[in-house]
Amino acid sequence: MTLGLYKGFPASIHRIDTFSSTISNKQIQQKLINVFNDVNQKEFTFEEVTNPTVPDGKVIFEFGIAEAMNFNFIDGKELERTLELLEKQRVHSLDFFCSIRYYKEEGTNKNPLKFDYFLIRTIFNKNKLEIHVFHERGPRYISPEELTTFIFEKINELSTKSRKILKRTDR
Repeated sequence: MTLGLYKGFPASIHRIDTFSSTISNKQIQQKLINVFNDVNQKEFTFEEVTNPTVPDGKVIFEFGIAEAMNFNFIDGKELERTLELLEKQRVHSLDFFCSIRYYKEEGTNKNPLKFDYFLIRTIFNKNKLEIHVFHERGPRYISPEELTTFIFEKINELSTKSRKILKRTDR
């Protein structure tokens, strides 16, 4: 199985966050891949993601799932493929690539800024999710911690009950 595993994941990590979970690993994995599919190529304001470092700035995420030495953009087809894998196999970790595009709006113009590139490894243990983040390059308008917080909050938004799916345990 190479889907979900990036063979070139770096040994040095810039951020590790740990969360306790109230649902199974399989359910967390399904929610995670659905979140990445949902936010892919949607435009967010800086305020929706973090403290604004770029006034009138816009943020666009692009997530891909690892397959050997490449990453596949998570769209409807890749979502289905990954969900099928998760149904058939027990998976202990999944690797992702995240490109974050930044734009500054000036009147009617949308000026592109430099992008950030991250590698993300998610590790699933009993009632626990660990997110490892490596910042590959870019200006870090969004920090590795802010990226994991964004992911954590988006997963919790998928909760159908009043209680949260994930709780941060590393603070």
